[in-house]
Amino acid sequence: MIDFDPGTATAPAGDSRRTSQRNGGDLVVETLEALGAKTVFGIPGQHALGLFDAMGRGNLHFVSSRVENNSAFAADGYSRATGEVGVLFLSTGPGALTSLAGLQEAYATGVPMVVVASQIPLEGLGARRKGMLHQLDDQKASAANVTKSQRLIQHASGIPSAIQDAWTEAISSPQGPVWLEIPQNVLLDPIMVPPVEDALAEAADNPPRVELVREAVKWLSTAERPAIIAGGGTRRGRAEKSLLSIAEKLRAPVICTPGGNGAFPWTHELSLQSWIEDRHMTDLLEDADVLIVIGSSLGEVTSNYFTFAPRGRIIQIDAEPRVLESNSPGLGIRADAGQALAALDEALVAPVDTARSWHGTTPEDLVKDSLAKVKARLESQDLGKELKFMSDIREAVPADMQTFWDMTISAYWGWSCWDARQGQFHSAQGAGGLGYGFPAAIGGAVGLETVGKPGRVLAVSGDGSSMYSISELATAKQHNIPVTWLIVDDGGYGILREYMVGAFGKATATELARPDFVKLAEAFGVPATRVAPEDVGDALKAGFAADGPNVVVVETLLKMFGPTHLDG
Repeated sequence: MIDFDPGTATAPAGDSRRTSQRNGGDLVVETLEALGAKTVFGIPGQHALGLFDAMGRGNLHFVSSRVENNSAFAADGYSRATGEVGVLFLSTGPGALTSLAGLQEAYATGVPMVVVASQIPLEGLGARRKGMLHQLDDQKASAANVTKSQRLIQHASGIPSAIQDAWTEAISSPQGPVWLEIPQNVLLDPIMVPPVEDALAEAADNPPRVELVREAVKWLSTAERPAIIAGGGTRRGRAEKSLLSIAEKLRAPVICTPGGNGAFPWTHELSLQSWIEDRHMTDLLEDADVLIVIGSSLGEVTSNYFTFAPRGRIIQIDAEPRVLESNSPGLGIRADAGQALAALDEALVAPVDTARSWHGTTPEDLVKDSLAKVKARLESQDLGKELKFMSDIREAVPADMQTFWDMTISAYWGWSCWDARQGQFHSAQGAGGLGYGFPAAIGGAVGLETVGKPGRVLAVSGDGSSMYSISELATAKQHNIPVTWLIVDDGGYGILREYMVGAFGKATATELARPDFVKLAEAFGVPATRVAPEDVGDALKAGFAADGPNVVVVETLLKMFGPTHLDG
């Protein structure tokens, strides 16, 4: 039996209290609107009905997903595409828990989100014997590993301030999701609190320490071979302009991590692009006498799977103090990347000594030679199909279109070879969970249209990862969201198949029965087409020109380039 009494939320027909009586749910909606929220993602649940009833009296646009984890991915994509805070509404227990893998990605990547989860009535908290539906021993503890902080609001009067504080924390570097939970009765009970008229949330200041900037400038002023690794924190801190200025002052080669892809102009004469997993690049970075690392832990991928052994000094800038020196010793500067690079750029007064020489080679020639070596290595590995496939996708995608990539072979290629141009490249490289691409693209498209920009985006998935989010075709159709979804169908978990064959000589449990994706999409009312790999470009262009969602399926087996961290 459902333990929800509609009488606590809805007055009898004709009763004036239906429009005049406010409750805790109204305070949530009013505060979010006052903070600038425009869109909410989620799924209704019985303990959360007070939230959804209140939305009917407000101006928030609600996008209803089909699985809570996909709601979290969508809120993540909304935030990445717009730079605004993603907002997620969750129901109690199973609904809240189902969102956690999506929140792990947002937390690992530093995506600002405010998560409002319902709770059982106050009287049941901590009293497991009550046996209330959806009851957990401590729901917010479940979110402790995937959110910056967790709060339980026990009184309606505390709702506006708690949401304002959560918003402030979410946008303060290091950014990330913040968890709030509100018991059912607090959302439903009538309140005396007046309507929220305004709310203020400003990011906490996170500048670099002056003496650290001074020391970094001292190192860089005497460096002969400076280089830069631009991680995801560079983009989150909107530090691209300062990064370009510093690189040009120092004549320092710049390489971007998968999260930092797009932080530095792809075709710049100092750009090593994003070939971070290539041994030629690892060798170059090891040879730098001063290496600036921005918004990266020098983790598994960035360090070419922990084979990176720097011989020079490292200046590491990151808003998250736990990241500093976690993999290599160096001058750790805890600061927002944008503030830190602006301070460093200002302190590097021109003209800096730019008579750079990497053992007799100019930095610009070194970059050109290194990229040529990468190209030659790829061309020696029978990867013509893969290189053309990625090139065809890149040329089909408009220069300013944002793209969202699942954990699939195409995305692993994209990490290294994708030129974001004037668009943005988004992937699930933070936590690496499957199913990110399509729901994140849905959120991104909704967000772009919300802020008055063209909403068409591209999502890329494999057949395995697409099944995590296939139900969101209903969401895309219901809201007529302009997402073109490319599904690369290789009959299984392709990258795991390749890993297992490489390690053990055979693959186990990687092959998948899967649906006819074209017919399945059409069953949702979403146009779909199946094309050969060589026709992917034309199919995508047609999809981009259409209205609403559409699907392009390519059945092909792609290979990854050889792993250079295993080279002798």
